[in-house]
Amino acid sequence: SHLPASVLAERLPGISETARIFAGVDVTKEPIPVLPTVHYNMGGIPTNYMGEVITRDSSSSELDVAADKVVDGLYSAGEAACVSVHGANRLGANSLLDIVVFGRACAHRISEKLKERKMGDAILNMVPKTIGLDSFNALERYRQADGTHSTAEVRSKMQKVMQNNAAVFRTDETLKEGVRLIDEVNKSFTDIKVADRSLIWNTDLIETMELRNLLTNAVQTMYSAEARKESRGAHAREDFKERLDDEWMKHTVTWHDEATGQTTVRYRPVQQQTLNEEECKSVPPFKRVY
Repeated sequence: SHLPASVLAERLPGISETARIFAGVDVTKEPIPVLPTVHYNMGGIPTNYMGEVITRDSSSSELDVAADKVVDGLYSAGEAACVSVHGANRLGANSLLDIVVFGRACAHRISEKLKERKMGDAILNMVPKTIGLDSFNALERYRQADGTHSTAEVRSKMQKVMQNNAAVFRTDETLKEGVRLIDEVNKSFTDIKVADRSLIWNTDLIETMELRNLLTNAVQTMYSAEARKESRGAHAREDFKERLDDEWMKHTVTWHDEATGQTTVRYRPVQQQTLNEEECKSVPPFKRVY
């Protein structure tokens, strides 16, 4: 180290101890290994600025702005959502502001929707009688899962594939291999084993449910990255170093079918006009330079 051992012991005792315990490294003699990992996911459940979740038909053109369809009764806000309002997110602002602004927007929109309909039976008739049953069934299915792969084993394989094949700098070769490998990992989850069958403080079950969510994110991330032949934001391709607005100025929208394991990649256009052009002019995209 460029710092004397006495200085490290006095000013950085916690980091020194952490490096020794978890990495087996003596910081007075060797550097601490650094491995890039995920802090949080950009993107999320697509919504409009009112918090309503939107989807698209398979037959719709990726250039058709009007093809967005609202999923009636479903809302999303905060870090789970992708509102696509420039700067109004955790990256451009902060997560607390994000959830306050768009959580409030959801509440206002729900209130408006309820006023449009008659209260009581009309609303109850909209809700399927089996709503939520799939979640209960999944919980019990995984609690009783008796396959051959432990949750830790599958999670470790997923982590290695994402670190090796969808890392900071990406290539066509690594991403194509990553698509194949992450599909294999995802398939192995169907043969998962949960050792703890209890309903009290069952961390094995919780970690399995978490892995289920992580896998659907990982699969869709890998497929989306492989399909996008450009560099944009955190997506840095070694073989396509430039941002290509003429071809790729569009949102990636993906669907993952848990039953079949199939992942579908489609696109929707970027809405570049503001709600009121007289009040706030649209800002054209420009190249980020340093």
